[in-house]
Amino acid sequence: MIQIQPAQPIPGTKVPCFAFASNADVARHVAQTIANIIRERNAIGQNAVLGLPTGSTPIGVYRELIRMHREERLDFSRVLTFNLDEYYGIGPDRLQSYRRWMAGNFFDHVNIPPHHVYILDGTVAPEDVEEHCRQFEAEMRRVGGLDTVLLGVGRNGHIGFNEPFGERHSRTRLVTLDPVTRKDAASDFFHEENVPTQALTMGIGTILEARRVILMAFGEHKAQIIREAVEGPATDAVPASYLREHPAATVFVDEAAAAELTAVVTPWMLGGVEWTADLIKRAVLWLCERTGKALLKLDGDDFRAHGLHQLLRNHGPAPRVAHRVFRRMLDTIEYKPAGREPRRALIFSPHPDDDVISMGGTVIRLVEDSHEVHVAYMTSGNIAVFDHDALTLADLVTELNRQFGIDDRKTPELESQVVQSLASKGPGEPDHEAVLKIKTLIRWSEAKAAAGVCGCKEEHLHFIDLPFYRTGTIAKKPISEDDVRIVRELIEQVGPHQVYVAGDLSDPHGTHRVCADAIFRALRQIEAATGGRPEVLLYRGAWQEWPLDEIDVAVPLSPGDLRLKKQAIFRHESQKDSALFPGPDDPREFWKRAEDRNRATADHYNRIGLPEYYAMEAFVRWRG
Repeated sequence: MIQIQPAQPIPGTKVPCFAFASNADVARHVAQTIANIIRERNAIGQNAVLGLPTGSTPIGVYRELIRMHREERLDFSRVLTFNLDEYYGIGPDRLQSYRRWMAGNFFDHVNIPPHHVYILDGTVAPEDVEEHCRQFEAEMRRVGGLDTVLLGVGRNGHIGFNEPFGERHSRTRLVTLDPVTRKDAASDFFHEENVPTQALTMGIGTILEARRVILMAFGEHKAQIIREAVEGPATDAVPASYLREHPAATVFVDEAAAAELTAVVTPWMLGGVEWTADLIKRAVLWLCERTGKALLKLDGDDFRAHGLHQLLRNHGPAPRVAHRVFRRMLDTIEYKPAGREPRRALIFSPHPDDDVISMGGTVIRLVEDSHEVHVAYMTSGNIAVFDHDALTLADLVTELNRQFGIDDRKTPELESQVVQSLASKGPGEPDHEAVLKIKTLIRWSEAKAAAGVCGCKEEHLHFIDLPFYRTGTIAKKPISEDDVRIVRELIEQVGPHQVYVAGDLSDPHGTHRVCADAIFRALRQIEAATGGRPEVLLYRGAWQEWPLDEIDVAVPLSPGDLRLKKQAIFRHESQKDSALFPGPDDPREFWKRAEDRNRATADHYNRIGLPEYYAMEAFVRWRG
C-alpha cells in the first residue's frame, strides 16, 4: 500500500478525502470532531443537532464517544439526534430495528435525553407514511437543522437508503431497496429473503442541507465505490457523488477503502512523485499490465507512452528499471515458506474454514517440510450453519443412541428442544443456546477433518472461541482485553517461529478485521515484553487476493497440491454447495474462489515473464 499522509487530503479527488492507516484511526478522528462540536455548543448553551447512521461503519465512532463520555465527561445533554433511516415493517423490538441498534450501541450509554432522539417509525401505517415523513422534516427545521450528518456508503453508492437513480432534491420518504442493498443486509437477517423490501430514509436534499457532512468507508469492498464517488462525475447512479456539491463535506477512509484512488494506484499521473522502490515496482508492474508485455520486454517507448518519463529520467534506462523489478518479483517465489530447518508455525483462522480456503496449499507444504504446524480457530462460526444441518445432527445423535442401545435420557430431550426452538424461531431471530452448541460442533468437526486432510495433528488444533464472537448474532462485541489475552497466551504456549494471519479485510461481517486486531495487539505486547516477535505473514483468498506489487511471498502449488487443498475445503460440508453467508456479488463456492484465485496468481507471475506455475498462494509480511 502506498502511504498517504492522513493530515493531508488525497490529491485528485473532487471532495476532500483523507486516508488513515486503519478504521480505528478514522473512528477516533471523527469522534473527536463530533466531540468538539458538542463542546462548542455546550459552551454557549446551544444544542448540537446530529444526523446519525447505523451499522458496522459508525460503530467505532460511537464506542469512542461513549469512552469520552465516561472518561472525559463529555456531556450529551444538549445533543439532539435524527437517525438517517429505518427498515419499513420492522418493529422497534426486532433484532434488526435501527431504533434498537442505536439504543444498544449508543443511546443507552450516554446522557442524551430520550425526547432529544428522533428515529423514523418502521411500523407506521401505509396511509400515514407521508405525514410521518413530513413531521420528521418539520422537527428537523424546528430545532434549526442538522449541524453535522455522519454517513456510511453502500457498495452501490447509496447514502442513507437513497438508492441509485433517486432524486437529487429528495426529502424524507419511503423507498424501495436496491437488490445490492438487500444482498448486503442478508447476514443481519440470516437470509436475503428475510430482508425488508422497503425503508424510510432522509432524502439526499435533506442530507445536503446539513451544515457539515462526514462520510466514512472501510475495507477493500468499498474501494471501487469510493473511487467513483470522489473521482468520477456527479451522477444519480452514485448518490454519494453528490457530496461534492456540499461546501463542507469530507470523506474519511482507511487504506483498504482508498486502494483504488488514483493517488494510490497511479500517483505519477497526478504530477511529480518520490520514486521509492515500492512505487517503482507498482509502476513497472502496472506498465506490464497496460502494455501486455513481460518485464524484460519493456522498452523506453513503453515508459514514455504511458507517462513514466520521470521514472526513466531518475532511475533509467528502461532495461535496468525493469530488471530490478524482475529480480524483486523473482525473490518472492518461495518453495519452502518456513525455511529448510524444522520450525513451528501457528496459523490463525478467524472462521473454521479460513485456513484451508486461503492457505491450504501452504499448510500442506509446511507439513511436508516437517514443520510443526498449529492451527488456531478463533471463532466457532456457528451462525453460518443452516438450521436443517442442526436438525439433521440432533436426529442422528438420537438415532445412534437408539440403534446402539446407549442409555442417554437427555438425547430425546435435546432433539425436542432443537426442533421446538427452530420451529418457533422467526425470520432473522437468533438461535437457542442448544442449537448454537450443535452448530458449533458441526463447524468444529469439519475443521478437524479439513486440517487432517492437510496432515495437521489433532493435538496441534486449538479452538479458542474468542469472547467477542459469542453473541449468537451477526453483531459482535467489541474486542476486549480477554480476547487479546487468550491470543497472547496461545502464542506464548506454542512459541512459533512463524505466524500466519488473515489479512482479508473484505470479510463482510468484520470478523477477520477484529481477529487481526486481537493478534496484532498480542504480538505488540509480546514484543514489548521480550524485545522480539515471530515473523508474521498475512494471507488472503476467501474474498480477494493481494495485488501483485504487494506480494512478499508466493508459494507455488502443483496440481496435486491444489487437488488436496480442495479436498480439505470439501470437508466443510455445511459451507459447501450453498453457504449461509457467501458474501456479496460472488456466487462461486469457496473452493472455486480459492482455485480461481490461486490459478490467477500463477498466471499473473507468468504474464510478467516469471516461471510458469500451476497455482500460487500469496502472502504479505506484516510490518506493523
